[in-house]
Amino acid sequence: MAQEPGGAGGSEARDRAESMAALMVSIAGRDRAAFASFFSYYAPRVKSYLRRQRADERIAEDLMQEVMLTVWRKADLFDPTKASVGTWVFTIARNRFIDAMRRQNRPELDPEDPSLAPEAPVPADVGLASRQIGQRVRNAMATLPADQAEVVTLSFLEGIPHSEIADRLSIPLGTVKSRLRLAFVRLRTALEDLR
Repeated sequence: MAQEPGGAGGSEARDRAESMAALMVSIAGRDRAAFASFFSYYAPRVKSYLRRQRADERIAEDLMQEVMLTVWRKADLFDPTKASVGTWVFTIARNRFIDAMRRQNRPELDPEDPSLAPEAPVPADVGLASRQIGQRVRNAMATLPADQAEVVTLSFLEGIPHSEIADRLSIPLGTVKSRLRLAFVRLRTALEDLR
């Protein structure tokens, strides 16, 4: 059975699993608000998983919708003693993806192909370390002047090319690069012990 890609560690994961299991009970009772909450959490994750399986944008969107519709229709079949909600949802997504590939008359997919398997869950200690580093980076970013933080966010978090940042902010390209350089000097100093 497929497992949810990524995932949190420790009590955070247990809390998330319990809240998702509770949502499934509500969804089985046709609670639309519960389904909306479930959808907002799982829909982007399912779509991202499908994109990693090399489904194009349109197919990933269609399959994600099919997966969410299946959850709505079959929520009463979910058995928490057999799998977590995430495992159940991503197994549905994996099966929908395999079916879609077969429908496209592509060569037969091997369901055991490692490229079709979701990423293994992140070990709790690695997840904790990653969250701690993330918090350190956020704290360091908060110390940057607003103009520097803005170009770092646009460039690295949103992936916008420098020339587009210059256009968007109505500043010269050289100013964008200069602000990035200054920000890196500050961030490097603040995060030096992470090397």
